[in-house]
Amino acid sequence: MRGIDYYRLLGVSREAGTAEIKSAYRSLARTMHPDVGGTARTFRLLREAYETLNDPVRRAAYDRENAAPPRSSAPQRKRRRQFGDDPDFVVRLPRLGPDDIAWWDAVDPSARVRYLPLTGPERRTVLALVTGWSGLLGAGLTVQLGTLLLGIWLSVLITSGAAVVVVLRRHLLAGRAERTFVAEFDRRRVFGLPGVHDERSRQLTADLCARYLTRLPGLRVFHGLSRPDAPDEEIHHAVLCGRRLVLVESKSWLPGHYTTDERGELWRNGHPFRGGITRLPDGIAAFGELLPDVEVCGVVLIYPSRSGAVTTGRQSGPVFPMEPAQFVRDVGTWFAQDPASVDREAFTAVLERLAAA
Repeated sequence: MRGIDYYRLLGVSREAGTAEIKSAYRSLARTMHPDVGGTARTFRLLREAYETLNDPVRRAAYDRENAAPPRSSAPQRKRRRQFGDDPDFVVRLPRLGPDDIAWWDAVDPSARVRYLPLTGPERRTVLALVTGWSGLLGAGLTVQLGTLLLGIWLSVLITSGAAVVVVLRRHLLAGRAERTFVAEFDRRRVFGLPGVHDERSRQLTADLCARYLTRLPGLRVFHGLSRPDAPDEEIHHAVLCGRRLVLVESKSWLPGHYTTDERGELWRNGHPFRGGITRLPDGIAAFGELLPDVEVCGVVLIYPSRSGAVTTGRQSGPVFPMEPAQFVRDVGTWFAQDPASVDREAFTAVLERLAAA
């Protein structure tokens, strides 16, 4: 169709390979299909663009018909360096030191972990009750009591003793359950596999969490989760600490400045971003319903797919675009408010969504 730039429609360069074209088409099709709110005409154009560029013969014909005008024979200025000019570009994690991370020195990585919620009376409560009951017993044995007072004392002693036994039993059962949980999970900080199909962005996020965020003693990391409401939909990572949960998607996108608007839609360099999608809002809603007492938000963690920088600006929750250093600083600060707590109910619920142990 004349007048339509198929490369621009798919958000790929003219040098894009068939794999990149196919990936871009699949990503856009999820949001532009008429069944999910798109229009039939727009989806038809998207389909036509994909079928044309995915076929070598049709693509060559399209390129001939839509070739750029010939260059002038006059001397040309030196071309500015474009994204992707570096054939040896490999994205790497930032190197951050304690001075770069505000929460780093405020956290004690060896602090004793608290397991929530408390399923039985705390030790202090049990000790106070036992001490009080022992004092009542001792007082009755050392003081001469009349018949009436002796009867009252025995009644109170027996009633309070029964209550102490119940509380003590609940405390012992809770302690046994906590010891069982600790024995199985306390030494493990990371669960699941960081990626499928050798996706480098997911492995980078796994390394980022292990290198920096695991300084928080109560933090647990999960890789490869299925959504509670849609088991076939995957969430790349989840980070849990106390009663706070961050869902993470690892993306390899073009360098640029990423923001979100008041509706949570992604923008790049001041324009609506069409080069990829995120399903985090659905995941946040699903986990929020599954864990009503847990604060849930989402992060799209963006790595540059070509040489150049990724930056982020204005953001509106619950989904936040971030680059790796910002992720360490901001997410770590949020978790550092309660760095040594593990909510067993939230932990178990997230662990059950793990796709691969």
